[in-house]
Amino acid sequence: MSQKPLALVTDEPWLEPFASVITQRNERFQSELRAIIDFSGSILEFSRIHEYYGVHFEKMRNGWVYREWAPAAKQLFLTGDFNWWDRESHPLRRNHRGDWEIFLPFEEYKQTFVHGSKIKVRVVGANDVSLDRIPAYIRRVVQDESTHDFAGQLWFESFSWTDHAFSLNEAAAMPLIYEAHVGMALEEQKVGTYREFEELILPRIKAGGYNAIQLMAVMEHPYYGSFGYHVSNYFAPTSRFGTPEELKSLINTAHNLGIAVIMDIVHSHAVKNVNEGLNEFDGSDHQYFHPGDRGYHEGWDSKLFDYGKWEVKQFLLSNIRYWMEEFHFDGFRFDGATSMLYHHHGHAGFDSAEKYFDAGVDDDALLYFQLANTLIHQFNGQAISIAEEVSGMPGLCRTVKDGGIGFDYRLAMGVPDFWIKTLKHKQDEQWDLFELWHELTNRPKKEKSIAYAESHDQALVGDKSIAFWLMDKEMYFSMTVLEQNLVVDRGIALHKLIRMITLSLGGEGYLNFIGNEFGHPEWVDFPRLGNDWSYQHARRQWSLVDDPLLRYKQLDLWDKAMIQLAKDHQLLSTPPAVQLYLDPDKKIIAYERGNLVFVFSFHPTESFFGFPIRMPAQGNYRITLHSDEKEYSGFDRLDKAIVYATDSDQVVNLYIPNRVVMVMER
Repeated sequence: MSQKPLALVTDEPWLEPFASVITQRNERFQSELRAIIDFSGSILEFSRIHEYYGVHFEKMRNGWVYREWAPAAKQLFLTGDFNWWDRESHPLRRNHRGDWEIFLPFEEYKQTFVHGSKIKVRVVGANDVSLDRIPAYIRRVVQDESTHDFAGQLWFESFSWTDHAFSLNEAAAMPLIYEAHVGMALEEQKVGTYREFEELILPRIKAGGYNAIQLMAVMEHPYYGSFGYHVSNYFAPTSRFGTPEELKSLINTAHNLGIAVIMDIVHSHAVKNVNEGLNEFDGSDHQYFHPGDRGYHEGWDSKLFDYGKWEVKQFLLSNIRYWMEEFHFDGFRFDGATSMLYHHHGHAGFDSAEKYFDAGVDDDALLYFQLANTLIHQFNGQAISIAEEVSGMPGLCRTVKDGGIGFDYRLAMGVPDFWIKTLKHKQDEQWDLFELWHELTNRPKKEKSIAYAESHDQALVGDKSIAFWLMDKEMYFSMTVLEQNLVVDRGIALHKLIRMITLSLGGEGYLNFIGNEFGHPEWVDFPRLGNDWSYQHARRQWSLVDDPLLRYKQLDLWDKAMIQLAKDHQLLSTPPAVQLYLDPDKKIIAYERGNLVFVFSFHPTESFFGFPIRMPAQGNYRITLHSDEKEYSGFDRLDKAIVYATDSDQVVNLYIPNRVVMVMER
């Protein structure tokens, strides 16, 4: 009896030659899930190993227990403030599971093993090297200001949540994401805090209309300039920005404002540092990571997890549950999914379908993603799971049941790359509208994408924001509303067009990086030796958008209007756009989506009178929103009061000024 083909294959006939591979992947997942259920009862229980490892108070025994998985280690010793950093006095013993364990009775240690005190574990490794390490499951890590050394810190605080009424429905159905980094969110040249973000930045995000925040750099990382992508301590929210309770308060307040909070989670690699991270924890090179060359990512100078190892899967899955349960995160954006999915980390041309199913695919990582997405959606059926994936892996955003990998959304990474490439290498007259349409609409029918014109990636040192690409040094001198400047006029007009066409055409969700909604100038560069440890470019200059005499304010108003339009019409929840008109020479493109008609002119100089556009239906049409309004730094060449009636061929004749978008409604 032949097995019924998976929905992914029946929906995508071009995948039929690979049906057996897709079926094998699905069967391997089912087998692994059964093994997890046999072992723990459910994947939800399997992902509670963080409640076993690390430091915990056990009421039944009336004391603290500390456990560690370090199979190749020869001996472990707990050390810290509680024993005056004696590195011999508190040895751990192997328990019945083979894990290292020590018990500290409450009565004996209640004065010394206390909230806020510091600890480490001395590990005598398989290589006979004795090092003081930070416990793998520690919940808080702090850096000594004088020595700059990191240590674990006991943390026994509690938090009272008040976000019980929060619903994820709106953000899950149509995520409008504000990507942000707490440390660089202030105008002051310093590291911002969770509390400052909660008090000063959350109200701006709410006013902007965004329904989700994507928080970067949450997990502890020893080097600030890594943007949070060289993680050392997976269960510790970075202490740079404040306490765990202050992070919880930020999320709690966001929820009470109706805003979901997505975590930028880094399971793609780990910092190679031995003193701060997991590398060679038990003295071997293959505890958490692949041994030898396979365990090292040359491009990122970091360590690569062994996703095929049972204990590593449990560590990472528990990490997911921990952030959702303990901190109420509403989902995750998985960093570096392409790197994880392929042994070659995506450094290969995907010019044939075979590349998605051959030996280049890391089947262990693919299986891990299926398990991770299963866990996320079992824990919270509305949770949002996003993959940073550029190869176009088929089924990435289809359910595991359908034969997919289980993500809800894929980041449309080709879109910002297209914009930067266009701005860098093409004159305005050379813009290819066919290429633009293809780039913004070419996605699988049943897989959802998050569209964006730029994220943090496009503004990192070595590149610059789209606004700066468009206007460069003129932004320093000519952004006042009191004067006109041809470079700024062009830049502002195109900035508005780029964002509107990306939002309305490019996906089922939208993302903006903090400050870019108002055209934040320059680039992002964290303090480092090369810039003399400056915070000049690791901040957001809110005074620019708060000044009514600067045109940043007008760009911000356009962003607010654009986001509100998307929300009012549930635009990104509607089917993909239908093209109505495209003229590559006149640089005009028109399409219908969500009962709205979008008409764009990218022409640098010419305006067109009585221009015929065939509408999707007979009737009267009116301009709902256009980018040429004065309040959006336009020239007010369009009249929203005019009613455009279709003729017998469903055509309306429009005045279309140059570099403008008009949104029309029947």
